[in-house]
Amino acid sequence: MAKGTALFAFRPRTWSSKVLALGAFISLVLVLYAYSTSESTFRFPNWSSAFAGRQRSSCSPEDWSHGRWVYSPRTNLTSITGAHDALAMAGLEGCAADREYAWHVGTDHPEEWGRFPSVNSYKWIPSSRCDISPLNGTLIVKDMVQRGGWLLLGDSIAENHFFSLSCLLYPHVRATPNYTENPYFDRAWVQNIYLSPTSPLLDEIDLPTGFSVESTPLVTFHRVDLLFNKEDLDNIYRRTLMPADTFGPEIEADLANKTLFSKEQTWSMSPSEYMPKLLGDLPDFHYGTMVVSTAGHWTTTLMSAFRDEEAGEEAGYGIANVKSFFEIAMREWAREVQGAINEYRAQGGWRPKQVVVRAYLPGHEDCHNHHEPWTEIEPYRWRWYNWPWIQDFNEIFKALLASPEYPDIFFLQIDRPGRLRPDAHASGDCLHLLTGPGVIEGWSHYIWHFVSREIPGRIR
Repeated sequence: MAKGTALFAFRPRTWSSKVLALGAFISLVLVLYAYSTSESTFRFPNWSSAFAGRQRSSCSPEDWSHGRWVYSPRTNLTSITGAHDALAMAGLEGCAADREYAWHVGTDHPEEWGRFPSVNSYKWIPSSRCDISPLNGTLIVKDMVQRGGWLLLGDSIAENHFFSLSCLLYPHVRATPNYTENPYFDRAWVQNIYLSPTSPLLDEIDLPTGFSVESTPLVTFHRVDLLFNKEDLDNIYRRTLMPADTFGPEIEADLANKTLFSKEQTWSMSPSEYMPKLLGDLPDFHYGTMVVSTAGHWTTTLMSAFRDEEAGEEAGYGIANVKSFFEIAMREWAREVQGAINEYRAQGGWRPKQVVVRAYLPGHEDCHNHHEPWTEIEPYRWRWYNWPWIQDFNEIFKALLASPEYPDIFFLQIDRPGRLRPDAHASGDCLHLLTGPGVIEGWSHYIWHFVSREIPGRIR
């Protein structure tokens, strides 16, 4: 009798051993089948890490950004009569926040209503390598209640993000403060989004122990332009000027009078003020993710100690000095933030806590002369503000956070979709963004995906 090819390195010598070998082989086949079938709930997650080392990303920030804008109208409307029409064109029902409502949705200047419906009729299509669920505000609300909300820190562009989120999560949420009743609230006052007591989701969600519909925020925005307060940055600046061990009485007196800043207005906070909020517990705090973005206020006009008139406009009047200081300050920031998370875990904290740094988005020159998305990013012709150097700030932050020193802080290079939308700016300037065209909504979409799907699969 011809001998078949052996499956194993041994030959069963008895009937029982043949049965055992056959059973082992069939079991292995079934396990591998179950493990490889996407519909199956049977998983061996440790095998994945053993064989692959790190789970493959289902949509990396780079893959998300390397897509294109596609014209995809959501309604048959051809013009608007007010904010409700503009929101409908964006697939939104309304907004919970009310600060500068018409400005955020682009209806504050009727002479510019001709940009609708086009500006709200495009959809971002990411790279074909992306496996990402559709944007769904209802599911985001559920995730925020059950897994933790978002703490947004940044400048007025982050406030744009807060407003957009209040529309994306509507009608299941309410927002404070009420700027309609008191329009004189300071722009730096904290703004919150809460689960609405009238939301039908209350019948579907198991609220975490201690969660209060009335007082536990799902999203909070703090105006934090620089991620440090002025005192923090002045101290870092003085230490940068001269190492502490060389200080003498005269030098210390001289440094005490030096300041980094001009009198230009800015709003900011120290990590010692906002990290306790990220790491705090119910009912006051229930954040899982801190979303930060900075670069727009790192200028030679605010940080006047670095301004160099002789360098000239082409060199940004000394912007290279600001960039060098930015790297020093952000390294200190990352160490402080990661250190706080490490201490939280050492003290028994068990809830997921992570920080995502969204790449800062610069403005566009002559934005109101553009009426459709670009297919390629166009270079700057002038040297407005620090816009031409924003990419340098982003690259500095990205390279810094690539270090394994910061396993809970992630840089998301997701600015390209916005850089292709010169048409998506607010009526009064070329930096701030409208709610509805999809740029800000894309930030929320990807961040939601990243914290719910990408981070849990990473090996630290």
